[in-house]
Amino acid sequence: MPILAVVIIIVGTVAAAITFFTIKTITAPKKITELKKLLEQGNTGTVIKSTRALIAKDPKNTEAHYLLGQAYLKEKKPELALMEYKTVDRIGRFSMICPEREFRRGIAELFERYRQPEEALKEYLILLKMEPENARFYSKAGELFEMRDRGDKAEGFYRKAIELDSRLGTAHFRLGRLLYNLKRTGEARQELEKAVSLNPNLYQAWFFIGRLLKQNKDFAGALTAFEKAQKDPEQKIRAIIERGTCYMNLKNIDSAEAEFQRAVKLSKDDSQQEILFARYFLAMCFEMAKDIEKAIDQWEIIYSANATFKDVATKLSQYQDLRHDDTLKDFLTASMPEFHEICSAVVKSMGMNIREIKNSTGGCQIIAIDAEQKWERAKRLPRLIRFLRVMDPIPESIVRSLHEEMKSLSVNLGMIIASSSFSKKASEFAGSRPIDLYNKDKLQVMLKKIRY
Repeated sequence: MPILAVVIIIVGTVAAAITFFTIKTITAPKKITELKKLLEQGNTGTVIKSTRALIAKDPKNTEAHYLLGQAYLKEKKPELALMEYKTVDRIGRFSMICPEREFRRGIAELFERYRQPEEALKEYLILLKMEPENARFYSKAGELFEMRDRGDKAEGFYRKAIELDSRLGTAHFRLGRLLYNLKRTGEARQELEKAVSLNPNLYQAWFFIGRLLKQNKDFAGALTAFEKAQKDPEQKIRAIIERGTCYMNLKNIDSAEAEFQRAVKLSKDDSQQEILFARYFLAMCFEMAKDIEKAIDQWEIIYSANATFKDVATKLSQYQDLRHDDTLKDFLTASMPEFHEICSAVVKSMGMNIREIKNSTGGCQIIAIDAEQKWERAKRLPRLIRFLRVMDPIPESIVRSLHEEMKSLSVNLGMIIASSSFSKKASEFAGSRPIDLYNKDKLQVMLKKIRY
C-alpha cells in the first residue's frame, strides 16, 4: 500500500476518534442540563428513565444520581432518593448541576426523616463549616445532640442559633424544652414564652408553658395554655389530660371528668400510657363522686391492659366486696343525707342515742350516749364516733386527731368505724387509749343488722 494511503487512513482514524470524543464531551453535559430543565418542569418520568440509562453507562455519574434522587423525591419516593443521595456522597464529586451545599441540606433532611440522627448530625456539622452564620443549622445540630442525650452540647448550639438570629422561635422553643427537662424552670419559661411571642403557633411550646403554670398552681393560666397546645396533633391527648388534672386541682370534678372522657374517646389504643393515666384519673373522679361502680369499670380496663399500673390491683381488691355486698356499696356511695341515716342506724343498733351528727373529712362524726344505764348509779358517758368511708388504710394521724378532739370536747370514749383497715401504728396508738377501732369486716357485720 502506498505510504500516502497509510497516512490518510491514520489521519482519518485519529480525526474520527477526536470527533467522537468531542461530540461525547459536548453532548453529555448538554443532556444533563436538559434533564435538569425537564425535572424543573415536572417531567419526572423522562428524567428517571434517562438518568438510569446514563448511570448504566457511567455508574459514577454523580449528576445523574443526584437528578434521579430529586426525581424520586418529586414522585414521593424518599427511600429511593436516599439511596441515590448516598451514592453521590460516596463518589464525592460536586458541580453546578449537583452543588454540594444543596445536596447536603437534602441528604440531612432525608437522614432525619428515616431516623438516622448520627448521619444527619454529620451533615449539619459539615454545613456549618460551609455556612458558619446559619442559625437554622445550629438549631438543627442542637436538636440532634439532644437526641443523643448530650444536653450540654445541645444547649450551646441552641444559644449560638439564638445569638445569630434572636427571632428564631424554634431555637427558643427547643432551648426552653431542654431547660424544662433539666428542671431549670425559670430559664425554661423565659425561652418558651419568647418562642410563642415570636410564633404563637408553636403549640408544643404552649404545652410546656402549661406545665410550668400548673407547677406554680396557676391553674387558670395552665388551662388556657393547654387549650392552645391541643392544636398540636402529637400533644392533643396529653394536653386534654393535663386540663383534666387542672380541673381536679380546682375541685371542679365534673369538668375534670369531661376532659378525661374526651381523652379516652380520642384514643385508638387502650394500652397507651397516656390513656391509662386518663382512665386512672377518670376513676378518681368517679370515686370522689361516690360513683364506685363506674370507677371499678375503669380500673378493670386498666388492669386488663397493665396489671401493674400504679395501685389499680389494690383498688380492685379493696372494692371487690361491692360486687356482692349491697350494704357496703350503699355505705360507700350514698349521698350525704343518706349516709347520715346509715351511720345513725348503726349507732342506734349499738344501743346509743344520738346527740349530734356532722360531716367530717372522709365521712361523718357523731356524739352519742348510751340509751340505757347498765348500773343504777353509773353515769352515762358520751362517745365520739367517727365514720370513715375510705379505702386506704387508716393512718395513726387519724386516730390521734380523734383523740385530740375527744380531749377538746371532754369526751372520754372514742370509736372509729371505717370501710378499710387500720395501719399497725394506728392500732397500737388506739390500744393504749379508750378508742375502739372497727375495720371493714366488722362494719359489714354491723350494716347487715340495720334498717334505714
